[in-house]
Amino acid sequence: MKQLGQYCHDVQAAHLPKWRSLLNCLTALPTPKPLQAVYCWDQSLARQITSIVHSNNGYELFDVIHVEHLRGAHYGLHCKAFLPQIPVVWDSVDCISLLFLQATMRSKKRFSRLITSFELNRTQKYECKLVKGFNHTLVTSPTDRDALISLAPPNETVPDITVLPNGVDLDYFMPDRTVSREPATLVISGKMSYHANISMVMYLVQSIMPIIWSRRPDVQLCIVGKDPSSEIQAFANKPGITVTGTVNDIRPFLQKATIAVAPLTYGAGIQNKVLESLACATPLISTPQAVSALKVQPGREVLVANEPGEFAGLVLYLLDNPHYQQRLGEAGRQYVEQNHRWSTITRQLEGVYDEVIDAKQRVRT
Repeated sequence: MKQLGQYCHDVQAAHLPKWRSLLNCLTALPTPKPLQAVYCWDQSLARQITSIVHSNNGYELFDVIHVEHLRGAHYGLHCKAFLPQIPVVWDSVDCISLLFLQATMRSKKRFSRLITSFELNRTQKYECKLVKGFNHTLVTSPTDRDALISLAPPNETVPDITVLPNGVDLDYFMPDRTVSREPATLVISGKMSYHANISMVMYLVQSIMPIIWSRRPDVQLCIVGKDPSSEIQAFANKPGITVTGTVNDIRPFLQKATIAVAPLTYGAGIQNKVLESLACATPLISTPQAVSALKVQPGREVLVANEPGEFAGLVLYLLDNPHYQQRLGEAGRQYVEQNHRWSTITRQLEGVYDEVIDAKQRVRT
């Protein structure tokens, strides 16, 4: 709250207890609404939002309302109903039904496959409704935009969907020239309770690392990220693997690692873990899924591999070539400087705001 207050005129927050989210999901089970869409719903917070907007004696203090993700969309629909004079931009970030479709086939966790299978059809229908219900929709990649568009019935016009990539704080995530990189350490990062990241780590440890260790038993693997699942925690008992759990600052792990790896087997949108590694000039090896939303050139800014043997081969090759490591890391840093600078993305977002505000004003006149 205090940190947000440095950048915002006013910050309001409401505590959502776990029991409320569970009750929301139970209530939604017999309805067509996805559980994701109701998980964060709080009627008192919705009333608080409308009260804040109306608190200026009817004068429109706000020009546009921005809501985030599928979990925030319900609040956006509430605003559309009670504040029709203000345009609402929905930042979907990713196409969640596309993510669920992949998870039903590729998740390593049976429970995740069951949940995403249950949610898939209702999420597809709901996301289609949301795109039509808001003044504008944002996503982080062309793949996610195409997936949302494909949800509409044939020959139906789809409202505007703008691709707005994620950015990275280039002053925060940067190389540390005072730190020497370790000779043979791989780092993999992310929220380690997230089903796609769990599958990624399991794939790395079970299918890729044994090939690497057969040639280079000295290679160390550092798994960095909050809330590691029980499966990931168990890997800490294996020689050569460190599981950190929550860390105060991820940068030192990226800055001292020899190579960052992101063998994602499924996912949606832009992977922040990839942008952060590139920003720290850490040479990156990934699967195609991890960089599919980026404009990187494989071989120049990242290395990309499909199969475990190919992935392990690239790791071994890069470990043996320090000069290539440096060139790859520097090229990755240049890529994010040119394509993912927040100041540039902010101007693009302001352009979307201007567009929906102008469109609303034209309707009134």
